Amino acid sequence: MIRNEKEYKEAIRRLKQDQTVIKKQKKSLEILNLQPIEINRALEPMLSFHQQLVEEVEWYERVKRKDFDTISSLDEIGRLLIALRIASGLTQKDLAKCLGVAEAQISRDERNEYHGISLERAQKIIRIFGANVEAKVELVRPLERKEILAAASSASTKGKQKHQLAAR
Repeated sequence: MIRNEKEYKEAIRRLKQDQTVIKKQKKSLEILNLQPIEINRALEPMLSFHQQLVEEVEWYERVKRKDFDTISSLDEIGRLLIALRIASGLTQKDLAKCLGVAEAQISRDERNEYHGISLERAQKIIRIFGANVEAKVELVRPLERKEILAAASSASTKGKQKHQLAAR
């Protein structure tokens, strides 16, 4: 994930470099008289990495324009908090100062996409940016009580088995 202008500029540079490397690699494979499907298979990992970087750059550019993605799960709140910081033009150091924590803490939190953050802390960060969050719960497949309890029991059993295996 691109978190600042320095990383953004480096990603742009890498994209240009990747395009050159991909073109050269494709030509060298064509010289070997490989079939198009074989060439595509050989280039697939490089193209996949390149596409991932393109998506990261596009995300960063959207965030800079304050164009945020809708999150569909609370697991995505960390990415939203990072996006708010970037869109507001604050550095990690600036945010740390606002929160009264060390810059290293913000760096760790963002590296982990705020995994495990409390709702209270997330709300504090959201308030710093003057943002508002709307939540909507949609029951995709409403479960009956028996189904919920059975699923919870199954998850609990798997967790206990994992714990027992780890203890051995």
